[in-house]
Amino acid sequence: MKKVVLYCRVSKSEGQDITRQVNELREVVDNNNWILIDTYIDEGYSRTTTTRPELDRMMKDSFSRKFEMVLTLELSRLGSNLKHMIETVETLKSRNIHLWIKNQQIDTSSISGMMFFSILTSISNYERELISERVKSGLENCKRKGIKLGRPSNLSKDKEDEIKELYSQKMGLNKISQKVNVGVRLIRKVLEDYPKNYPHNGTNNITVSV
Repeated sequence: MKKVVLYCRVSKSEGQDITRQVNELREVVDNNNWILIDTYIDEGYSRTTTTRPELDRMMKDSFSRKFEMVLTLELSRLGSNLKHMIETVETLKSRNIHLWIKNQQIDTSSISGMMFFSILTSISNYERELISERVKSGLENCKRKGIKLGRPSNLSKDKEDEIKELYSQKMGLNKISQKVNVGVRLIRKVLEDYPKNYPHNGTNNITVSV
């Protein structure tokens, strides 16, 4: 017989009693003569909460394949958002654990139910591509408007001169960085043409590179 667990969640704002969910799912277990291994209940946690003690415990137990199927009332009970829900479902799938979702009539152990995984994967891929396209479009738009991207630099002409002067005094790059409050990488760029204009005969043997 199939070993199953129940996952139930209700938030305070919903004003519902978790007992209804548990009883409905236990009835499904009894009707199918399945073996109920455990019941995971997150009570008082909203849908937007990613970290839930009982959901985390269930996912940990799934790693050792303590059960073969998760029963829940609605798909939305499993995730705080679409991304989180898909990640949870895909993790269960990778561990050969099926889902039985009562209100949506989804049973992924059936042939028709297996299409559910494919649909979710397609949605996940589409969402990733959509986000990627939006980011690329935003970057291109910024470039067209002449907006400089990245962290603003605190490097000024005076600091460039100070960096070159300190380096000519045989001071190491790390100490220069601390003194002028400029990153070592940026200091290297400032000193890129240093060997031509400021010969350094010190003993530090510092190689300047980008």
